[in-house]
Amino acid sequence: MRFLEPDGSFAPTPEAEPMRAIVDGLDDATLEQLYRDMAVIRAFDQQATMLQRQGQLALWPPSLGQEAAQVGSARAARAQDTIFPSYREHVVAKIRGVDLVNILGLMRGTTHGGWDPTDPVNGNTRLYTLVLGTQTLHATGYAMGIAFDGRCATGDPERDEAVVVYYGDGAASEGDVHEAMVFASSYHVPQVFFLQNNQWAISVPVATQSPGPLADRSAGYGIPTLRVDGNDVLASYAASRMYLEEARAGGGPRAIEAVTYRLGAHTTSDDPTKYRTKDEEESWRRRDPIARMRAYLESRGAGSAFFDDVEAEGEALAADVRERVAQLPDPEPESMFQHVYSEPNALMERQAAWVAEYEASFDGGAE
Repeated sequence: MRFLEPDGSFAPTPEAEPMRAIVDGLDDATLEQLYRDMAVIRAFDQQATMLQRQGQLALWPPSLGQEAAQVGSARAARAQDTIFPSYREHVVAKIRGVDLVNILGLMRGTTHGGWDPTDPVNGNTRLYTLVLGTQTLHATGYAMGIAFDGRCATGDPERDEAVVVYYGDGAASEGDVHEAMVFASSYHVPQVFFLQNNQWAISVPVATQSPGPLADRSAGYGIPTLRVDGNDVLASYAASRMYLEEARAGGGPRAIEAVTYRLGAHTTSDDPTKYRTKDEEESWRRRDPIARMRAYLESRGAGSAFFDDVEAEGEALAADVRERVAQLPDPEPESMFQHVYSEPNALMERQAAWVAEYEASFDGGAE
């Protein structure tokens, strides 16, 4: 399903026609915001990669190339919806209100979680999950709670809630994802499974993971599923908007496969030149989601002043996070034992005591 061709021309596919009204209803300010979100987060993403290369972060998972899938879906969600990210949804977190320095702190090792998911300032955004697929179970459990509590299907679109969970093509092969879909389908939960198929599970191509479209997997559990051009922000927005409204209204779970591409490395510890070709990368660069949306906006009359302003905002954000990440305080060693269990735990207490004793052994000792 697609609205924008790679050259930015507006040419809805037949699959997009049922959602045509959603896109036609977007004004210039909203369309420009979608572009701004994508361009600004790319500036941040590139800065974060440089910070890791300079030793300021232990690791960084780039989102280069996947901006449209994330921005469209995040902008389609309502404030009352709860978001369960994986570990590459940087712009989703930003849109929901998370301070991006908190993500950098997580990758710097100064925090175990990054932010407080219960704080309203973070927009109902749960923490990053680096263990593939586990967040889909968390999301389904939360969506079951919404259904049990009667917080959906009340007929009030301003209050009804839904859940969005993000995962990748590699995670789609994990048992946790399939178990989550079983429960989501069985309990008819208000949830959208948002799969970002970026073609590579580190070095394993999607063709090795599945002989057919990954969308067929969720459809196999009786979950209505759409396969969209993940580099078209309008397709991502329209599909997410429609499915979230249906989920909130009591329609049950929905699934979206956004077909996109990871232009960068899986993480900064990865070297994609070892497993993919330059020709493949270049073919996807010609489908760049930001260039595509820019061409569309230019055809609608957007001028250089707008694009210059977006570029300046991206540069300002990159400079700001670079300065603030260096000021993050180092955590106290004992903090590693906090919040591991919800109640006091004997093993944690013994380990904390050992660390304290070990550190004390250096006090007053030989230099």
